[in-house]
Amino acid sequence: MRDCPRLFIAPETIAPMARDAMLDLEAGQAHYLGTVLRRQVGAEVALFNARDGEWHGVIDHLRRDRCRIQLVGQTRAPVATRGVCLLFAPLKRDATETVIRMGTELGVTRFRPVASERTNTHRINTVRLESIAVEAAEQCERLDVPGIDPLADLPMVLSRWPDDVSLFAALERSNAPAAPVVARSGDCVLIGPEGGFSPREHDMLRARSFVRPLSLGDLVLRADTAAAAALALVGAGLKAL
Repeated sequence: MRDCPRLFIAPETIAPMARDAMLDLEAGQAHYLGTVLRRQVGAEVALFNARDGEWHGVIDHLRRDRCRIQLVGQTRAPVATRGVCLLFAPLKRDATETVIRMGTELGVTRFRPVASERTNTHRINTVRLESIAVEAAEQCERLDVPGIDPLADLPMVLSRWPDDVSLFAALERSNAPAAPVVARSGDCVLIGPEGGFSPREHDMLRARSFVRPLSLGDLVLRADTAAAAALALVGAGLKAL
């Protein structure tokens, strides 16, 4: 367990981190350190992003919604997460948030919500989901935070798909062979909505040469459970490369 808080700092909001530099935190982060965690001046904190890696810092000033951190030194160099992109049909609020949290912990590099015929919600709170991805990245100690795309129609996404990127589609009751998965970083996983893909969507997916049907076993899984299972399966294939 990490002894000090770990906070994501959006790289576009600050200059590159450097030893002895001073960094002002956002009001929410200052409130979190001072009011929630009850940290005081001199307490240690870890700051990170994909551009700068992870840095060790100490609280130089802390008052209400203001906090200044003095950077002490870099503890981890920048490194990109080796993972896949996740296409998923938006679910009910809690389930969608679970997909974002678990996906971030399992190395998803980007989330792409897609609307299918049986998608039961067509509204997503991108700001809220981005906040959940940040919290998950802070917790699991990855250095980058996956992006979240706007909602797009599945047929349109498939029509623009590059042929050299594999799309591992979890097709329920598809009799897909339970063969070992061999994936490349940058490939994608597709999870359907509650109720699964429609017969027409099954045909549409199978007609694409870049689609690779993915077996998740004999049981019918909840959509959020299926996302975690598929990511774990494809992620294990990535490690073998």
